[in-house]
Amino acid sequence: MTAAIELPSDVLHYSAFSSDPRGGNPAGVVLDASAHEDARMLATAAEVGYSETAFVTKADTEGRRFGLRFFSPLAEVAFCGHAMVATAVALAERLGPGPIVFDTPVGEIPVMTRTGADGAVRATLTSVPTRSRPADEDELGLTLAALGWDAADLDPSLPPHVAFAGNLHLVLAARTRARLADLEYDFDALADVMRRYEWTTVHLVWRESPDLFHARDPFPIGGVVEDPATGAAAAAFGGYLRALGLVEGAARITVRQGEDMGRPCELLVDVDESDPRVSVTGEAVPLEG
Repeated sequence: MTAAIELPSDVLHYSAFSSDPRGGNPAGVVLDASAHEDARMLATAAEVGYSETAFVTKADTEGRRFGLRFFSPLAEVAFCGHAMVATAVALAERLGPGPIVFDTPVGEIPVMTRTGADGAVRATLTSVPTRSRPADEDELGLTLAALGWDAADLDPSLPPHVAFAGNLHLVLAARTRARLADLEYDFDALADVMRRYEWTTVHLVWRESPDLFHARDPFPIGGVVEDPATGAAAAAFGGYLRALGLVEGAARITVRQGEDMGRPCELLVDVDESDPRVSVTGEAVPLEG
């Protein structure tokens, strides 16, 4: 039997959904937070200052099963894709590649980690079952007002939906790339709308082709203007595409995010029309703390 591996309790710094530390979405990772109370985890996340920090609260290194929680600088977040990818890569670097299971506030999330020919570790998470429904008139009107957008700015072929893959996200599709690039919104007003409807982000997208989308995710309820890469929203977006009948059989969608922030990210989203779950794949690289 392999001896249990001692995991570090200090904060590690990773950037997820990029192989370049100058890109990706930074995340804090604490691999041993077994003695951390909620207040300490929240204070740590606020001190780190990233959109989320992940905390491993229980660890079975032999069974490769871990309890995992996520905190933004302002509050706990039920599910965070980029911090999960960062945590999976950090664990794979210490335990070796292979399957990992995370027990999260939204349920069990399996992650497969692999090492590529270049030595980089890639992680694929599989979400809980997704669901998606059309946004109602009040949800849409309040959000557009906070964004400073007009209904004419939206792509009519991709209707507004509230999508779920562990968290709720409002999906809005911009008619043009220029509309997506020009993002100046009312921080407090949008935060109020998101709290009212319990949304984690507003997932703004523009469709370049059937399998390539560009995205931006305002995250005022987490205390940051924008998330450079949002794995949870990408999973929900995959479920949205399936709900609209835009996926036939098994398909891979590429989501590019963070470009307008100067932190380019690539999220690979795998959707199967016969499976209610969605998989999201990305790399993560260490940052200097």
